Amino acid sequence: MKWKEITIFTSEEGIELVLARLDMLGISQVNIVQGHDEVDALLHSAEKYWDYAEEAVLNANPAVQAYFSDLPENAEAESAIRASIAELSEMREELGLDLGSLEISVRTVDEEDWANNWKAFFKPLNVGERLLVCPSWEEVPRDNTRAVLKIDPGMAFGTGTHHTTRMCLELLEKHIRPGDLVADLGCGSGILSIAACLLGAREVDGIDIDPVASRVALENAELNGVEPDKFFVMNGDILSDREFRRSVSNGEYDIVLANIVANVIIDFAYLLPSMMKTGGLLIASGIIEDRLDEVTRELEDCGLEILEIKCGEDWRAVLARKLDD
Repeated sequence: MKWKEITIFTSEEGIELVLARLDMLGISQVNIVQGHDEVDALLHSAEKYWDYAEEAVLNANPAVQAYFSDLPENAEAESAIRASIAELSEMREELGLDLGSLEISVRTVDEEDWANNWKAFFKPLNVGERLLVCPSWEEVPRDNTRAVLKIDPGMAFGTGTHHTTRMCLELLEKHIRPGDLVADLGCGSGILSIAACLLGAREVDGIDIDPVASRVALENAELNGVEPDKFFVMNGDILSDREFRRSVSNGEYDIVLANIVANVIIDFAYLLPSMMKTGGLLIASGIIEDRLDEVTRELEDCGLEILEIKCGEDWRAVLARKLDD
């Protein structure tokens, strides 16, 4: 399959706004490219937002790359993105932010090339006190004593090397209890779901709008020996699909994971208490520092108590608890 890659050049300040624009269009396959200094440091420490990288980005300005399959039914997606970004550009003065050039470039990429270019930069990584995240094509270090989480993200998010995912894993490792029921909103590659299984969860429900993520997550679960009756993936949009939303609003989850972006967490906030037991925990990440107060305020307004904030460079993760009904 061929994929359309649309690169929107922006600034560090503009990344979140461009992501929000793409989310409004229903485009969830995205990649953040940091500026030259950030990318150089990230590649050398294997800490990337989605671990897709190529030499070209070392000379790039900050950018957001959107991906969608190059099929006739997606023919209007490019024009919709251009129109939305043009509208954002017209708001520069009103927003008072440096949004960068907001120039757009487009190219067609083969799935195989896209899925393999970044593998050279993804190496085994210790996370927290008990986990080793290891790409499926790498050997586990001989002296390893940690639980091994094998991962092949393919076309979906998540390898554990970026702050957002790593902070989620650290909080999950610290707070999960044997027998917990866990939901993973935007499960992507399944890394958080699988980690929950390895750390003792009774059952994990991965929830994602993207069918590619479902396939990849289930393949990664099998790669890690997760039993089929322990991990389930559900495809749907809990914001727009009332029946699907009702199916997950069962008030049964001990832990809800949400490693997404700030604006989506805010949109989900009012639904979270209906998914959680009283005293249940939310672990939310993908929150840029500038949006933290907005996210925590929304979570508190929806009946959650903020217990901890973790920091990783410009990113934040939140641990919150559902208060008594």
